[in-house]
Amino acid sequence: MPDKGTALAKRGTVRGKLDSYFEITKRGSTYSREIRGGLATFFAMSYIVVLNPLILSGADASGAELGGARVAAVTALVAGVLTIIMGAWARYPFALATGLGVNAFVAVTVASNPELTWPDVMGLVVLSGITMLILVLTGFRTAVFRAVPASLKTAIVVGIGLFIALIGLVNAGFVRRIPDVAGTTVPVGLGFEGKLVGWPTLVFIVGLILTIALVVRKVRGAILIGIAASTVLALIVEAVARPGSQGAGDPAGWSLVTPSLPAWSAPDLSLLGQVNVFGAFGELGVMGASLLAFAILLSIFFDAMGTMVGLANEAGLTDEEGNIPHVDRVLLVDAAGAIAGGAASVSSNQIYVESGAGIGEGARTGLASIVTGLLFIVAMFFTPLIYLVPFEAVAPALVVVGFMMVAQVGRIDWADWGVAIPAFLTFSLMPFTYSIANGLGAGFIAYVVIRSVQGRVKDIHPLMWAVAAAFVIFFGIGPIEQLAGLS
Repeated sequence: MPDKGTALAKRGTVRGKLDSYFEITKRGSTYSREIRGGLATFFAMSYIVVLNPLILSGADASGAELGGARVAAVTALVAGVLTIIMGAWARYPFALATGLGVNAFVAVTVASNPELTWPDVMGLVVLSGITMLILVLTGFRTAVFRAVPASLKTAIVVGIGLFIALIGLVNAGFVRRIPDVAGTTVPVGLGFEGKLVGWPTLVFIVGLILTIALVVRKVRGAILIGIAASTVLALIVEAVARPGSQGAGDPAGWSLVTPSLPAWSAPDLSLLGQVNVFGAFGELGVMGASLLAFAILLSIFFDAMGTMVGLANEAGLTDEEGNIPHVDRVLLVDAAGAIAGGAASVSSNQIYVESGAGIGEGARTGLASIVTGLLFIVAMFFTPLIYLVPFEAVAPALVVVGFMMVAQVGRIDWADWGVAIPAFLTFSLMPFTYSIANGLGAGFIAYVVIRSVQGRVKDIHPLMWAVAAAFVIFFGIGPIEQLAGLS
């Protein structure tokens, strides 16, 4: 295959020029792998078009709501455009969409502050994105990325693997949150009340067994075949058994997306530009608005860094020191995602861990991202397109990709407790707190503290001190707000 790719490039054909531009052959990939990878990534993360409107569904101080149909359409549009830019310019197989965690923080902020409107809070997201863009242009963000010790970078990969696997298991209903009631001793458990229930969970189990078998047999397109087969099974199950969606007291249905065939609908893009950049400062004052913007900034700053490191390592796109070539382009697109997401009223857009599904399928270049982005653009006109594939059909791919990423745990230097303990905190807290940023923060702080206790202060990069200090503020934002009289 490499000889063929080289020959195509030398002949100057369109196919050869694409191969040369995206470095498809150089990175050990093929056109078919890139296309399959782009498809797998889209189906793994398309749920955000349904979930984001649900998260951003509340009314603001003026009683205004963003509207589900409008949020869905703009979510697909912004994700599509940014992912295409990531693929065409940065040339990495990373897809972007509205970040989970940041959108929830934005929704809670609106709900808990009677003075703020949606445009006010989205203005804070824009300002955070602009700040991050400045940090990239000045080289600070890239420098922070390079200052992270190799073992911590590996821990990030492992943590994201565990995180992806947990997302898959929870989305499939195989693992479920246990209600916080008296007598409850564990936060999560197997299925519903300790038992697996419902046809959707069976779809997941069959899909997982099939995907594992295909991967073990090294079948080309194993992950995408697993998703496609699980989707077909899901459509049959819904047509015959009609489990429907999960409702109150009905744990046997589909977790969010009930599989159905798509239909055309005209997108409503009226949310674009509905933002008040400095509105929050007028309502909360400089201190209150700045603290909120800082919390948003740290979340999008480190979530993206952790995700990017994990995905690039899994794809084999890092150098011998664990650094990503031309990482500044990736970071610039990610910063633009925060600005664009805020300006479009759908919250900050960032690199998605579900891009690992495409990487697991073999994607190694930006061509896969272009495929994913184009599918998001199509989904904008066929918003029900994302109802074709339920969570339970994609979850097996996430579990298998999680295994692939966790397999790198052996690269951590366990004999050196100065990096081993921070690494452990990093990869354990990511799934346990459902946040990449929280895992990074605990790991960074622990690294600085333990190296200091060991008397090895000289081993700590100056930027690690700064990042650790920033995370101390991040974790202490609640008490700080209380002392400042803001909550």
